[in-house]
Amino acid sequence: MTHPPLTLYLAAPRGFCAGVDRAIKIVEMAIEKWGAPVYVRHEIVHNKFVVDGLKAKGAVFVEELEDCPDDRPVIFSAHGVPKAVPAEAERRELIYVDATCPLVSKVHIEAQRHADSGLQMIMIGHKGHPETIGTMGQLPEGDVLLVETVEDVSQVAVRDPGRLAYVTQTTLSVDDTRDIVAALQARFPLIVGPHKEDICYATTNRQEAVKEVAPKVDALLVVGAPNSSNSRRLVEVAAKAGCAYAQLVQRADHIDWRALEGITSVGITAGASAPELLVNEVIDAFRARYDVTVEMVETAVENVEFKVPRVLRVPA
Repeated sequence: MTHPPLTLYLAAPRGFCAGVDRAIKIVEMAIEKWGAPVYVRHEIVHNKFVVDGLKAKGAVFVEELEDCPDDRPVIFSAHGVPKAVPAEAERRELIYVDATCPLVSKVHIEAQRHADSGLQMIMIGHKGHPETIGTMGQLPEGDVLLVETVEDVSQVAVRDPGRLAYVTQTTLSVDDTRDIVAALQARFPLIVGPHKEDICYATTNRQEAVKEVAPKVDALLVVGAPNSSNSRRLVEVAAKAGCAYAQLVQRADHIDWRALEGITSVGITAGASAPELLVNEVIDAFRARYDVTVEMVETAVENVEFKVPRVLRVPA
């Protein structure tokens, strides 16, 4: 049987970022150090395959600290947590390890620094997302105002238009966020922004790679979880960049093959919490149905690495 020809364009960078890699290592090292079970507050990263793999090794995932026993270690997810969470862990004398991505922690520090300077905070982010909850929870309730869209900017009620600063969720669409920032600056000319953009390098790089691939292909698949903000943004970026069919797939068996009938080119990328193993699974699924040619589209080279907390390091 002769398979129809198909060109796969692999976006690079794609998949795991340094913060995700660090968070997973923290859980694995905690299990090695303290034995199973080790409790994890919230999904360590937003990917079912990764979470299920850690469950098999002895991690127990819970939504709140109250679901953790007093005699077992607990790890806080890469998305970050409100200040009240580690404070409660200390009150209960729990062993805890904070796996918050250092780039999210940077935003937390910025928010506190601006508040200490007497500035009211505005956060650009998605309501209910763990990272947004964690960042807003760095300051007393009501001290951080959330805006999700340009339209929200016109409605936000501030204490003093001349005493404002903004921070952003690290996994947003670069282009959409730029528009929201412009709206904030137009309404509040004195608003203070971050010294360096809050949207993380991995989010930016993956979106730029998708912009490069999208115009070349009939369809683009993003390997990632539906609750992964950065993965969902990649789908949106692909559509805006001219791809007629952009879809999020968790694994190869989620691909809608009927929607791909007649295509000759497909782009593939992966969100920052999706392992390369799942990308390879998708490529193999295409190889089973098409005569595949693979082309790499690389727009940046990443060599970022974050250290794990000292409490987990093995002495040299």
